Amino acid sequence: MFNEKESYSIYVCGVGGQGIIKTSVIIGEAAMNEGYEVVLSEIHGMSQRGGVVSTELKIGDYKSSIIEEAEADVILGFEPIEAVRGLKKANKNTKIIFNTLPIIPSTLSQSNQNYPEIARIIAILNDNYKHVFPIEGEKLAKDAGSLLSLNMVLLGSAIANDTFPLSKEAVIKAMKNNLNERFHDMNLKAIENGYNAVKSNVN
Repeated sequence: MFNEKESYSIYVCGVGGQGIIKTSVIIGEAAMNEGYEVVLSEIHGMSQRGGVVSTELKIGDYKSSIIEEAEADVILGFEPIEAVRGLKKANKNTKIIFNTLPIIPSTLSQSNQNYPEIARIIAILNDNYKHVFPIEGEKLAKDAGSLLSLNMVLLGSAIANDTFPLSKEAVIKAMKNNLNERFHDMNLKAIENGYNAVKSNVN
């Protein structure tokens, strides 16, 4: 937790159809429910399925809705290459949490370029950043009941971060308020799966 004069910045990125916007809304609502000021930036990119999407959230004291370069506390990447693209927002203390399942963008599939090996991406990130958490999000989402719960797996991974300012209870309450009641049990399990996947490795 932090006091009213501090701020916490979250950069969320991936592609359309992964639930990035809904995840950001849930984080923002949880922050308001815990009494914090919060701002969610306009969406960059295209939100249709397959298009690049990113959102920027600031919780607490802030002067702008845009996260400056090297100022993010967390990068939450729903897709590996999009997490790499977001590294301009990172500094040595930024927590970099990302799903390891690639989604090949149309611009790459139409070119002669190859998608980098995930192991190579992880190795480069580990060489340059102190807090890197690759998550097998698709596996954890399937275990929860559906790939559609991937965004809740990533959300659970984010709140396991030792510096995350919001309680798990507040996030779960906001999730229940924003998602269909029929899927609450599945999404709760997805949050727990993501949370447990990184909780023992964040300190």
